[in-house]
Amino acid sequence: MALVVQKYGGTSVSTPERIKNVAKRIVTAKKKGNRLVVVVSAMGDTTDNLIELMKKVNPDPPKRELDLLLSTGEVVSAALLAAALDAMGERSIAFTAYQGGIITDSIHTKARIKRVNTGKILQELDKGKIVVVAGFQGITSENTVTTLGRGGSDTTAVALAAALKADICEIYSDVEGVFTADPRIVPDARKLKKISYDEMLELASLGAKVLHLRAVEVARKFKVPLHIRSSFNEKEGTLIS
Repeated sequence: MALVVQKYGGTSVSTPERIKNVAKRIVTAKKKGNRLVVVVSAMGDTTDNLIELMKKVNPDPPKRELDLLLSTGEVVSAALLAAALDAMGERSIAFTAYQGGIITDSIHTKARIKRVNTGKILQELDKGKIVVVAGFQGITSENTVTTLGRGGSDTTAVALAAALKADICEIYSDVEGVFTADPRIVPDARKLKKISYDEMLELASLGAKVLHLRAVEVARKFKVPLHIRSSFNEKEGTLIS
């Protein structure tokens, strides 16, 4: 029985309909006999809207409070997805980063994950549940909420996959994989079937938006195989290993 970590980006969970579609995909993976941990981003433009909201109250907000506010977006997605899975007859549980044991340093708005305490997640997996974890956030050893910076949900997923010794970490978004160039700009860009961690690090450092740079660094360090796929079709994506 494989342990699979899946991560769904903001466009994949931007509407109730899309959340239900993600839930269907997860149920299909579960029925193949996989143990599943699912990491979610905030719905669509939620993070940008929360930043705007905060700036209307305080143009230069304290970073601690900004992190606390921004972390709510992913919690909403996690709760909705777990509820969608429940409606499909699957036992599921939603976790904040605190409940999921994601411990970070105390640098607000761009914290780094120090360790993952996997005890609670493993307990729920052993009960046969699908565990849904809010991405992009963590908690300090003093129980203060932090966020990991833009694209941080990728890093959450890879860190969980490393800590849980998952067989694979699947990153789902609105792109079908890693291309030789941005397919929205270069029509004849080719999708790559396989790519190395080092090649992906180079692409990410040059501005490729497919995967968060820090997520690739963690994947390379702990040798986590990554599969970059679209949540809108069943096509094979790009394997990073």
